[in-house]
Amino acid sequence: MKRKQLKFVVGSAVIVVTVAFLAFSGFTESMAYFQTVTELYAKKDSYYDKRLRVSGDVVPHTIVREGTAVKFDIQHEGNTMSVTYIGTDPLPDTFRDYATAVVDGKYGRDGLFTATGLQAKCASKYEKEAAAGAVTQNFGE
Repeated sequence: MKRKQLKFVVGSAVIVVTVAFLAFSGFTESMAYFQTVTELYAKKDSYYDKRLRVSGDVVPHTIVREGTAVKFDIQHEGNTMSVTYIGTDPLPDTFRDYATAVVDGKYGRDGLFTATGLQAKCASKYEKEAAAGAVTQNFGE
């Protein structure tokens, strides 16, 4: 092989390896384990400080705004977890008591889940409110 061809092959190989490394590291960083509150508590020692997505129903009357943070509790099958949402996105319109919330963040050794992402599912929340005897609020009025 000529010297110019060798430089081209080595340079191309370095670029390909670098791009592959960046793609792999970005993929593993964005990966999150999806759990319910019950599943998280069953294996919580193995999930400390890992990126997680946890699903649960918002416990009524626990939503408290403290500056830019929002604190609330979610529950699943009798297990309750405290969450502090410190994300930059505004809260979803469907986020309220009895809604099913999916929080994205990390579970700390102090037992507090710090969320940087929050989604509220709305398909079944009205059924839960009706079953609990809660009155539905219309925030648009």
